[in-house]
Amino acid sequence: MNYFTIKSLIARHRLLWANKAFTISAIVGVIFLVGSFFVNYSALKYVVKAEGNSTTDILLDNLPVVNTDIIFSEGAFSFIFLLLFLFILEPKIIPFTFKSIALFVCIRSGFVIMTHLAPPLGHIAVDFDRFRYFSSGADLFFSGHTGLPFLMGLLFWENKHLRYFFISCSVIAGVAVILGHLHYTIDVFSAFFITYGIYKIARKFFPKDRKLFLDGLHTNEDIKSI
Repeated sequence: MNYFTIKSLIARHRLLWANKAFTISAIVGVIFLVGSFFVNYSALKYVVKAEGNSTTDILLDNLPVVNTDIIFSEGAFSFIFLLLFLFILEPKIIPFTFKSIALFVCIRSGFVIMTHLAPPLGHIAVDFDRFRYFSSGADLFFSGHTGLPFLMGLLFWENKHLRYFFISCSVIAGVAVILGHLHYTIDVFSAFFITYGIYKIARKFFPKDRKLFLDGLHTNEDIKSI
């Protein structure tokens, strides 16, 4: 199937959205994702009030501060737009991706409220007003900039090009937040391990959505099996 023809794209959307089971699953994914943003926002409000002191760090204490705001800020927005493009291009990935991201956000919010460290001293200046509903700068453990691209790499593991791209984004983001002294070393390195656990949980909780993500739907009988 040619992904870059309007006709095939419309046919792909029509096949999926005409099915009640898929539509319900996608709507549930949207509700779950929006709900996770409220959970995240509540965690941000709490952590700002409970913020503690900064601490020493094995890498930050030995690395100069580098202005990596373009990666931290513009890179994050570009990443979101890329995901939106993928959702338009291949709607079958919507339910599993939305639910996996929502799970990621909720679990990360839980870790955030357990960790009251202040941001590292001397970090680069970032306009957090642009991220006020998603990040406050004090939500440190674990790094979302590192974890979310890695999660996408795990989700798209069967697609070699997207897998390498997303994992590269994760590594670049991890290096950027350390060089910018925006995260502690443990925030970045732990993100890979925790995110892998989140991915395994998502596979366990949403097996039908994952099957759709991997296999797609080509017949009405396939759709009925959602």
